[in-house]
Amino acid sequence: MNKRQKFFSEAHYKNFLREHDEAGELLKTTKFKSDSPKGEATLRSSFIQRLALRKLTATYTAGEDISSLTHLLEDLIQKYEVSQAALAASEQASDISPLAIDDWPHEYEECVQVIGLCILLHRIDLLKRFVRLMDNAGYAGYDTLYEDLLCKVLPGRSDIDQWYHEVYSPLVQAIYAGTKEDASNFLKIYCNQWYSAFRQASWHDTHLQGEEGNYVGYWAFEAGAIAFLYGIDDSKIDHMVYPKDLVEYARNHRPTDGSQVARVDAGQPCSKTGYWFTPAEASSRRRFQQGELMPNFSGSKWGDTIWYWSGDE
Repeated sequence: MNKRQKFFSEAHYKNFLREHDEAGELLKTTKFKSDSPKGEATLRSSFIQRLALRKLTATYTAGEDISSLTHLLEDLIQKYEVSQAALAASEQASDISPLAIDDWPHEYEECVQVIGLCILLHRIDLLKRFVRLMDNAGYAGYDTLYEDLLCKVLPGRSDIDQWYHEVYSPLVQAIYAGTKEDASNFLKIYCNQWYSAFRQASWHDTHLQGEEGNYVGYWAFEAGAIAFLYGIDDSKIDHMVYPKDLVEYARNHRPTDGSQVARVDAGQPCSKTGYWFTPAEASSRRRFQQGELMPNFSGSKWGDTIWYWSGDE
């Protein structure tokens, strides 16, 4: 077991997997207490969604191969959609959000963690589905970090200079820093303050519960996504919560099964007609035809020009 955080042992992981499977079996015969069937469906779907997020996080923390996370992410996004639909039916509000990202920092954190995972695993298809739930609830165009995570890979995002929660200020500053060194420093500051900023979250301090506890890992996936999207040097970032190998996976991703689209270096022909972006240039997202040579931005402060797939539209 090549675990990614020191608090997670092999016994801890085995206990988690056993309890996860037991919970799944229990759900087949157990109903949640509620005043109505719609209320019960809301509680059930929310619980199942949380189980899916915990399993994905635990799998990464335990040191499983990054490629194994993809099917877990697919399952998680589907669980968010089911949870949102149940909540909408219960509350009679079709566009209600599954996460109150403006009110609760830990729910905002969950949102940007999922966005970060979609980006780092190169699943823009899943990102679109998840973001639709948030945008439909009215969150589009109100938060800088939310928009800056999306603008390089999704069309039509807003340029906004405000954000919901102060904890994210260093990460926003990393995006707009004037030098590579400043960007790296802001990224480091963000990672250093990340854990203490979420004392109100249910997962905070769960590593103190021991191997029978609820700890599955502490990860600032959104920090990794920002470093990847904006070409920030993370070579000196060694904080426990920073998913360094997942960022390297995103940067070097070259799929062999044909299910995804590999990166293309500047000067090489475009491998697939559609939209591409590069961290080497701001507002770089544009459409290329298959066979067209991918351009180079010489002298970019972010380094080499490498193009990443951003979808068909």
